[in-house]
Amino acid sequence: MITEIAQIDVKPGSEKDFEAAVAKAKAAFGRSKGFHGFELHKSIEKPQRYRLMVKWATLENHTVDFRGSENFTEWRGLVGQYFAAPPEVEHTETVLAT
Repeated sequence: MITEIAQIDVKPGSEKDFEAAVAKAKAAFGRSKGFHGFELHKSIEKPQRYRLMVKWATLENHTVDFRGSENFTEWRGLVGQYFAAPPEVEHTETVLAT
């Protein structure tokens, strides 16, 4: 299992609209190969900063299957207008859990 972590800074005043757009995007993610759920976290210290944590079966499910699909186009169409800057994305794998 791979976790995609996207740090997303949104334009000031657009936080609620961004959160609503991410909620709408659940369907686009749900139709994606290898998708296993996501969480959206909002920073307390920096309220315009979010971290989207998406679970994928494989790295390629995100980087190839999702990013090359209409689902990705739908996702960016819903949320892209709220980005203050391009998201910073990295992928992790769990090495220890409790």
